[in-house]
Amino acid sequence: MQPLQLILVALVQGLTEYLPISSTAHLILLPRLFGWPDQGLAVDVAANTGTLVAVVAYFRKDLAVYVRALFQGGEAGDPAARRMIPLLALASLPVLVAGIVAGDWIAGDARSPGVIAWATIGFGLVLGATDRWGGQERRLEQVNWRNALVFGLAQAAALVPGASRAGVVISAGRLLGFDRESSARFAFLLALPAGVFVAGKDSLDLVSGTLPLSQLPSLLLVAALSAVVGYLVIGGLLGWLRRRSLQVFVGYRLALGSVLLVVF
Repeated sequence: MQPLQLILVALVQGLTEYLPISSTAHLILLPRLFGWPDQGLAVDVAANTGTLVAVVAYFRKDLAVYVRALFQGGEAGDPAARRMIPLLALASLPVLVAGIVAGDWIAGDARSPGVIAWATIGFGLVLGATDRWGGQERRLEQVNWRNALVFGLAQAAALVPGASRAGVVISAGRLLGFDRESSARFAFLLALPAGVFVAGKDSLDLVSGTLPLSQLPSLLLVAALSAVVGYLVIGGLLGWLRRRSLQVFVGYRLALGSVLLVVF
């Protein structure tokens, strides 16, 4: 791939991974729109690894608190913080099961422009409805086991290209009565377990395919750029949600989905 293509892939991944507009859909459509060949597994792994690094870097202090609290015995530590890692583990189970059961469909027929368009529109309407009428009284520290399971089922549903993992999980949070920022924070944290699993699996696939060393500089560029952009997007979105709604993203999704139906 040419440097411009690599930069665009990294920018698209970094911009869309944590916005409720579906990074998968944009990455699938990018080569179709420009007439490029698919960027391939190696570039996808680099881009996804970059945004995974971004969420670890942004929430590094929170993650350190959760790990310390988990291993503190007795009554020591914050009970809400001590529950967070087990809750994230529970919420990650549905997506692993769904990936095993429906993996072939997700990697094949589901990547068609028609599926992407309707998922973009349909889940966009869900996001708009839950954001408008969802409660605002609950905070991140109030997530319980049943809530975690609902978040996990939402993440599994978001395996459909165009759905947006962040968007569907945020919708679930708003439906459960969590405020916008708390819903987004849990969505971002929930990206970690599944992201580590996918990155590890894809990396093994690359190693078994004997990745040429000549590609490493390009892949490092993609990973670094997507990490920086992803980090900025996380902070920007959380700041946005403290003051504004998600309706602008709903409008974008409806427009994008409509264009896709017309063009493809």
